[in-house]
Amino acid sequence: MFENFLTTLQPVNLMWIAIGSVVGAIIGALPGLTATMGVALFIPLTFSMPASTGLILLASVYAAASFGGNITAILIKTPGTPDSFFMVMDGYPMTEKGQGQKAIAITTVTATIGGLIGAFTLLFLAPPLAKIAIKFGPAQTFLTSMLGITIIIGLSKDVMLKGLLSAALGFIFATVGMDTISGDLRFTGGLLELYEGVPMIPCVIGLFCCTQVFSLAASRKKQIAIPDEAVSGKADFSLKEFMSMLKITLESSIIGTIVGIIPAAGSMVACGLSYSEARRQSKHPEEFGKGEPTGLASVSAANNAVVGGSLVPLLTLGIPGNGTAAVFLGGLIIHGLVPGPDLFTQHANAVYPLLFGLILCQLCIFIIGMYGGKIFSKVTSIPNSVLIPLIAVFTVLGSFAIRRLLFDVFLMLVFGLVGYYAEKSRISMAPFVLAFILGALVEKHFRRALLLVQSGNTGIFTNPISLILIALNIFCLISPFLGDIKAWLKRSKA
Repeated sequence: MFENFLTTLQPVNLMWIAIGSVVGAIIGALPGLTATMGVALFIPLTFSMPASTGLILLASVYAAASFGGNITAILIKTPGTPDSFFMVMDGYPMTEKGQGQKAIAITTVTATIGGLIGAFTLLFLAPPLAKIAIKFGPAQTFLTSMLGITIIIGLSKDVMLKGLLSAALGFIFATVGMDTISGDLRFTGGLLELYEGVPMIPCVIGLFCCTQVFSLAASRKKQIAIPDEAVSGKADFSLKEFMSMLKITLESSIIGTIVGIIPAAGSMVACGLSYSEARRQSKHPEEFGKGEPTGLASVSAANNAVVGGSLVPLLTLGIPGNGTAAVFLGGLIIHGLVPGPDLFTQHANAVYPLLFGLILCQLCIFIIGMYGGKIFSKVTSIPNSVLIPLIAVFTVLGSFAIRRLLFDVFLMLVFGLVGYYAEKSRISMAPFVLAFILGALVEKHFRRALLLVQSGNTGIFTNPISLILIALNIFCLISPFLGDIKAWLKRSKA
């Protein structure tokens, strides 16, 4: 293993780690250019490289792109990737309160910690963890996805009616398209573009990026309404603040790693679970969504921890943990590497440099975030006459790039208008996005589980894994109300 570590330290590999990290961070920061797209774009570049170097490059792009979207989400309320939309909830309010550089420092440090935990998990615990992941059938995947749905209750607690309305709309849009079980078409209106459902990228870009364009245009201000002192100073925070966030950062990193291992769960579930848990543990849960550093730390750590976790079932079982890992699988196959237990023995000289490269990539992310903060913050001083067209161009390109359909651009504009007026009405779009993304997943796996029950496999909901997941769902469902229940019990005793 030490020889493989030395292979990673070769100048050519270190160069590609640096290039992949910088380019990946830029790709992640640009609306619509996801980590999946970044990895896909770089796969042809790896054809002529040794397998170890090519995989190191792809891993660096993957990890850095997952982080890059945090920067624009924090500074200008424009998440570069769908996974970074949770960063908007507390990151942008911190910038508005004059803590833009501090927010960048927090997301950088916690993302690095999360990425390192995910990477070391991949290095040391991949085979045993993958054996657990392979036991997840339709019932377990359904219950895991439901964890993300129960988070909606926590997000909507203070404005329950508006939150549930937002979630209901998300579920409705999730049902559009071809039924994965029967093949029937639902709510497509005869539009061929909707046969596969409402595309996620135009939806998320519209709700957050395009909405921000409309908001900036409607404000008629020359610059973003953030004073220069909001992003002045250094990208750092005190040791006391770090220690106060360390516990939830480590917990969120573990949650992100575990969720990343579970196929199809993804960053949304990981960030949502971590955010909900951070809010539950907080002494001031009412501050979440208003610029709470702990909230930002929890989602940053979970988001980057998913990267290492998603590669666990990919390398050991050939099962991608998410869409980006599925594209990464193509990179493995191109280099003649077949995922499985033999991969770590017969091709150790290619796989272990990849694992060490993923660890070194986290250090590059740390440098990019901490020392590039001043450069990133300059975006808030760009005149709106330049910034609005710039964001608009990237929202259009990002919406068009995935399927290359003008329909997706018009769809993005529609969701942008919905998001703008929802914001004016103080209706949070977080429940909508969670319900929209997870709704189809929940429905598909629930119906598959029911088909198994009908065929006689009645124990899928009563095995140990399912029972643990059911208990977690119940806990997540009632945890937002524990404080209210305790207060009511105290009043009753009095």
